[in-house]
Amino acid sequence: MTSRERVLAALHHREADRVPISDSPWATTIRRWHEEGLPPGMSPHQYFGFEFAGVGADLTLRMEREVVEETDEYVIAWDANGALRKNFKHSTSTPECIDFKIKTPADWYAWKQEMEVGRERINWEAGLTAQRHAREQGLWFSYNAATGYDKTQGVVGSERLLIAMATEPEWAADMYMTWSEMIVQSAQMMIDGGFEFDGAFFYDDMGYRNGPLFSPQMYRELCKPAHTVICEFFHRYGLKVILHSCGNVTALVPDLIEAGFDCLQPLEVKAGMDLLGLKERFGQRLAFMGGIDVRAMAHPDPRVIEEEVRTKVGIAKQGGGYIYHSDHSVPDNVSFERYKYVMELVRKYGQY
Repeated sequence: MTSRERVLAALHHREADRVPISDSPWATTIRRWHEEGLPPGMSPHQYFGFEFAGVGADLTLRMEREVVEETDEYVIAWDANGALRKNFKHSTSTPECIDFKIKTPADWYAWKQEMEVGRERINWEAGLTAQRHAREQGLWFSYNAATGYDKTQGVVGSERLLIAMATEPEWAADMYMTWSEMIVQSAQMMIDGGFEFDGAFFYDDMGYRNGPLFSPQMYRELCKPAHTVICEFFHRYGLKVILHSCGNVTALVPDLIEAGFDCLQPLEVKAGMDLLGLKERFGQRLAFMGGIDVRAMAHPDPRVIEEEVRTKVGIAKQGGGYIYHSDHSVPDNVSFERYKYVMELVRKYGQY
């Protein structure tokens, strides 16, 4: 069975030969693994047989990039979305957001007039080559993009956006819908130009440790219409849609299903996401990807991660609708040997 067939079976709530697998190690984790036995020049994706591949389009504001300061430890630079960010070179962390060029509705609407989705936003050669390689390897191949709240906070800042959702909701809703329109336009252009996607994978972090960053009502009024647009577009082509949303978004799940998402990832355990509880409540309508606690992977007693995988994968896989992934990304306190053991466990308990 190919990876593509295996992932499609899970997304259609059918049992395959085993659960599909994918994961997201930190860059510092990969460096550690190369020091501990991961062959030189080989990625974890290749070594462990992760089963996903995808490409997207340039959906930035296409502002000028500029390095403001660089040291041995960090780089401070303006990015293509007009955000001034501080990125550290030797550690994996969320960049520090220092400033933004888009600060008001007037800034946004002035720049929006200049934004167009043309063929130049798509790297045709690299994208079609990636598709060919994915087909040769039998991988599930998707259109990928950041969208919604997460995409927008990278343009105006989290605090400013949350305030706007309460005090200037029309502005927030317009930004959300703009990304959806750009996604649909670019995806249609890519499909017309020879791309053959198996599905779509969107990134929209909407949760924090204790719950969503905003109320379900705000989600329904401001975010859900934009999400519905992209889900309906890909569904017209018979394609399943996966949503990545960090933190605890349990309260939003019924609306995420209504918006049209087919699978939710990564199910952060430390934020209170409960894979088995979600499977029991929503498993007939929503597939799940993730939910395996990375803290258990790093625990000194290997029985801890075996119990984590045995109980969760063993139950979540029933009737299809489950794809293995860590509950966010694999940090650099997980050794190469321990992660190899994790993969052994997933393949053992993920068999049908």
